[in-house]
Amino acid sequence: MTKPELLAPAGSLDMLKTAFAFGATAVYAGQPRYSLRVRNNDFGDLDVLKQGIDHAHSLGHRFYLVSNIFPHGNKIKHYVQNMTPVIELKPDAMIMSDPGLIMMVRETWPDMEIHLSVQANTVNAAAVRFWNMAGVKRIILSRELSLDQVEQIRQDCPDAELEVFVHGALCIAYSGRCLLSGYMSHRDANQGACTNACRWDYKVKPGAEDAAGQVFLLEEAQQPGEFMPIEEDEHGTYVMNSKDLRAIEHVHRLVAIGVNSLKIEGRTKSPYYVARTVQAYRQAIDDASSGKPLDPALIGQLEGLANRGYTSGFYQRHTPAETQNYLKGHSESGRSQYSGDVVAFDTQRGLAQVSVKNRFAVGDRLELIQPTGNFDFDITHMENTAGEAVQVAPGSGHTVWLPLPAQSVGAFVARYVQPELIDDHQPAH
Repeated sequence: MTKPELLAPAGSLDMLKTAFAFGATAVYAGQPRYSLRVRNNDFGDLDVLKQGIDHAHSLGHRFYLVSNIFPHGNKIKHYVQNMTPVIELKPDAMIMSDPGLIMMVRETWPDMEIHLSVQANTVNAAAVRFWNMAGVKRIILSRELSLDQVEQIRQDCPDAELEVFVHGALCIAYSGRCLLSGYMSHRDANQGACTNACRWDYKVKPGAEDAAGQVFLLEEAQQPGEFMPIEEDEHGTYVMNSKDLRAIEHVHRLVAIGVNSLKIEGRTKSPYYVARTVQAYRQAIDDASSGKPLDPALIGQLEGLANRGYTSGFYQRHTPAETQNYLKGHSESGRSQYSGDVVAFDTQRGLAQVSVKNRFAVGDRLELIQPTGNFDFDITHMENTAGEAVQVAPGSGHTVWLPLPAQSVGAFVARYVQPELIDDHQPAH
């Protein structure tokens, strides 16, 4: 059984280094002008991009450059010119979706490996063969496929490289091809400027009945008085907020199918997010490859990340009843909240400096999260920057000192909490 690649997002150099430290074997990052993540992206700077690629290669890992917009005519005029110094940095592959840009890269840099973006919505084996014939080496399959459909494509295309998403945000349209952001805020999602309008605060209001029955209207909190009708067909309605994808319970099946790469979404999120997700999926992949069952504690670890509720997406249409309680119980008992970063160690005081992200206090049980392994500890003593004993670390912007080992610098801390006590307004990770 071949162990699949674990592919992690990188919106910054810090995220990239964290991803590799916690077990990723490849990362993907994009330049703002040509990828679908304009904001929170440090790789527009060529020097930063070079550092990222060189760091990946120094570890024997891979770096994929995302160039997956659907460009309008003005963006293709200088594409080759702008990409020439980028290609010279030797990324391992380019993730692309537009046939025109793929053709330009194939003509200009015939040896450059190309991976087909999920934006291209590949849902069948014939399309996989088509793109392989066009010189594309790896196909990132559509998120709208079930596990059985992924397996059928693998059987029909045994030699093709296949990649799938296993964790992260889901779009309300076909793998990101959404017009809502452009319609509501004039920022085109397919040019990388998505405002995530599907996740805004909408209220549902009743409208007048029509020939088909009751009509309902959506009103967005920041645009009072502007009403949008909800249209629904036999499959449901589409202008609503999607839950986040979590498919860790399907890693064993995906490994057995022979998928080459399992991908985590989240280039605009934090190093804590990438540490948590990579660590969990690293263990799941390793356990699946060695014949061990899924460790249900991993589900609880992922619950601690800020999320909109989890779904397995289209992989499994209906979760078996016996699995629902199994997943839910471990999610609740193992849930924790991101609490801070360990940033320094004072040898004289024997204390570690923690930059606080969310409130915690003496008496709380915390988890130290680091590449060498996690461990739990109870807070029995805590000091402020003046060296005074304090009982509470109030929240983001504060700094405290905890009795942690010097080796914990660079680690994250998370507080175990009951599900009903989690602050829904914690920072997005």
